[in-house]
Amino acid sequence: MTLPDFEAWAIFASVVEHDSFTGAARALGMSKATISKAVTRLENDIGAPLFHRSSRRLTLTETGKELVDHARRIVVEGEAAMDAAREEAGELSGMIRLAAPMSFGIGQVAPILGEFLCAHRGVNIDLQLSDAQTDLIGEGYDLALRIAEMPDSSLRARKLRDVTLHTVASPAYLSQYGEPTHPAQLGEHRCLSYSFSRKAEIWDYGHADGSKISVRAEGPLQINNGEAMLPTICDGVGIARLPDFIADREISAGRIKPILADWSPGRLALHLVTPPSRLRTRRVAALIDYLAEKLSAK
Repeated sequence: MTLPDFEAWAIFASVVEHDSFTGAARALGMSKATISKAVTRLENDIGAPLFHRSSRRLTLTETGKELVDHARRIVVEGEAAMDAAREEAGELSGMIRLAAPMSFGIGQVAPILGEFLCAHRGVNIDLQLSDAQTDLIGEGYDLALRIAEMPDSSLRARKLRDVTLHTVASPAYLSQYGEPTHPAQLGEHRCLSYSFSRKAEIWDYGHADGSKISVRAEGPLQINNGEAMLPTICDGVGIARLPDFIADREISAGRIKPILADWSPGRLALHLVTPPSRLRTRRVAALIDYLAEKLSAK
């Protein structure tokens, strides 16, 4: 039995990450010749080139594109095994890369990380906030929080809680333009849309009697962050749909008002998502348990 050339796979992943043989050599503390020989060795083993090489550019071949995620998994799982072995003998330590949606991350995740970091002073967390969907494997994240309907994928997803959507407008807008009592009336109103939604201008609703309706909601603003919608909503520009963790405090303060109470815009869910491998370090497992405990109850 011939073992896979794990070193060559790891070097291949590093070349892709740094977009050059020179960058990979610098990052790994190896010579450029060693990097080149390892990639050539791997290409000979699989019987196909991984890169198109020229004096100015290095680009992946179709074979390289197909195999790069496998290479990244090999690196991630190898690092996880080494980290787990080191951590068995002592306190939790090392870096955890965590991704979360922007508004949820600022309002719900960042405020609770201090307690975890104080309890585990050897751990560092790299928290990246964006409403764009993060490529966990390709970008090297240990875990992510996502608020969405989770499609079938190789990622492992753990549901933490439901997230309720509210249809809202400011009292000033409703006073000037009237309050719709049926979703079909939204076509007569100015609506503000969340542009990262797969169907930004199509709003779905369900009634307790089982009836459903989809409406086209158009208006003067599409924006890729729910929190950033709030000033425009409060200024009386239009109607929007917001998740509970953004809308609830503004509703309580009277700055916006929920409408279409008999019609549910559906529920999303907060998921904790990890790469497909079951192998993870103790520090990542500890953060997963911590986040699940804290965020499931909110």
